[in-house]
Amino acid sequence: MPHDSKPRWERRKDARPQELLAAALDLFVERGYAATRLDDVAARAGVSKGTLYLYFTNKEDLFKAVVRENVVPVIGEAESIIDGHEGSSPELLREIILGWWERIGNTKLSGITKLMMAESGNFPEVAQFYHDEVISRGNAMIKRMLERGIKSGEFRQVDVEQANNVICAPMIMLMMWKHSFSTCRASDPISPEDYLESFIDLLLNGLLRDPSSAAN
Repeated sequence: MPHDSKPRWERRKDARPQELLAAALDLFVERGYAATRLDDVAARAGVSKGTLYLYFTNKEDLFKAVVRENVVPVIGEAESIIDGHEGSSPELLREIILGWWERIGNTKLSGITKLMMAESGNFPEVAQFYHDEVISRGNAMIKRMLERGIKSGEFRQVDVEQANNVICAPMIMLMMWKHSFSTCRASDPISPEDYLESFIDLLLNGLLRDPSSAAN
């Protein structure tokens, strides 16, 4: 090694937290929360376990950093889109739903949703963190869009709280299917794009041919 060249670990020092977070995301999605070991995260990132502890105190701290680095910023971007939207409420709802799939659902980040659904009961502190920083903000966004449309007269008056739950459920189902049962329908897969288009159509138009003249 030339006398003036720096050791490899010095050149990569600033990149280490990002490499650890990337390795942790992969393992959390592949194995779940309980089965992910810090030794394996360090090995996947190519560093020692001692190096991992320079940045993260324990697995919970590491998981929170993964969520804050990868999921929370996407929510912030969606909130900014809602704040600045000048078009119609149906257009906004469509943009947010399709954007969610592009940025979360169609990526490995959707595996975090499966992890939380499967393991939150065993790790209540982690579940509370995820609820506070992800779920509650996501719910607030959907309710804001509904309230916006109701106020403008584009949407009819609905129970916003329950409508939010109804809207979230199909989106969660699509992510769960992707990481759980998709292999069972290898010959007849669900097309996420077609699924979301049908979901948006039903959400905005319902099933009745002419709702205003529906039979009693």
